[in-house]
Amino acid sequence: MPRSEWKALIADDEPAARRGVRQLLAAFPEFTVAGECRNGAEVLAALDASRPDVVFLDIQMPGIDGFEVIQRRTPERMPAVVFLTAYDQFAIRAFEAQALDYLVKPVTEARFAATMKRLIKQLRAAPSTREQSIVVTTSRGAVVLPVGEIDWIEAADNYARLWIGGRSYLLRESLQTLEKRVRTHGFIRAHRQALVRLDGVRELVCTDTGVFVAVLACGVKIRISRRRRAAFVAAVRRVGSSTKTG
Repeated sequence: MPRSEWKALIADDEPAARRGVRQLLAAFPEFTVAGECRNGAEVLAALDASRPDVVFLDIQMPGIDGFEVIQRRTPERMPAVVFLTAYDQFAIRAFEAQALDYLVKPVTEARFAATMKRLIKQLRAAPSTREQSIVVTTSRGAVVLPVGEIDWIEAADNYARLWIGGRSYLLRESLQTLEKRVRTHGFIRAHRQALVRLDGVRELVCTDTGVFVAVLACGVKIRISRRRRAAFVAAVRRVGSSTKTG
């Protein structure tokens, strides 16, 4: 029997629906169920706690719905998403949200198996980001930060401050030293005291005062120095081009 390679998160406000997904997943021993969620708030918490490889996501849930989960997390920081819903009118919007698939309940075993075939192919083709991590020490112990989830890094005296969304972590390492470690993972200097993850850049803006700014997916705006502007813009364009052709 194949060992479990990937973790799945099941999100649906109906217990019977969650149980149904578990039963369908039982035919795929490569996956283990990392948790179940009843609403969007629980999904957002579980994505950080469990770091699943795929989430089977209901659309209409109490409070935060499935689309808002993706919007808050950002598509770039989501695992593979398979929508499971009783309604077919959200299909176009689901694929605009970069969902892997859109399943209408009740789901047949054959239809679910076709989705799982696509999912496994995608997961096997994707490079593992879990092995590319940075460990930081906090007052509560060690925290493992996947490099692909770090939005940007700034110098803080003899430390580097790593930002993921609105949270930051201090690492006792100079920005110059850390730059050598993360450069191959898509980070580039914005100015003397900041590194930015290129695939997290959503927009480049020139302000009324002539300051060039990178707007990140997390909402943060990072100034780009004049000396580094040309190289930064070229790097962002390369990432955009490779995404379109990939």
